[in-house]
Amino acid sequence: MSQKITPKPPSPVTEHRRRQRIRGLQRLEVQVRGEDAPLLRAIAAALTDPDRASDTRELLRQKFQSNAKVSFKALLSAAPLEDIEIVRSTETSRIVEL
Repeated sequence: MSQKITPKPPSPVTEHRRRQRIRGLQRLEVQVRGEDAPLLRAIAAALTDPDRASDTRELLRQKFQSNAKVSFKALLSAAPLEDIEIVRSTETSRIVEL
């Protein structure tokens, strides 16, 4: 006679984390100095508060995403080129020695 093994039900912690993922939340663990812990808790609280979340996100992006990769085209379009005169040759052919 073979004995049928029933799977162990998920733990309450596993179920809680699964529900949080469904809600779009992600568990994150960081290690910081003790003096920085209250600051990070305040930031996390502001990000979960619907009234403050968008302002907090924008403020953090402005401060910490300043070194994000920008395309060359975007850099050129943002450059102050008012006093620079750019002249481009209209000649389309050139002589090449082979």
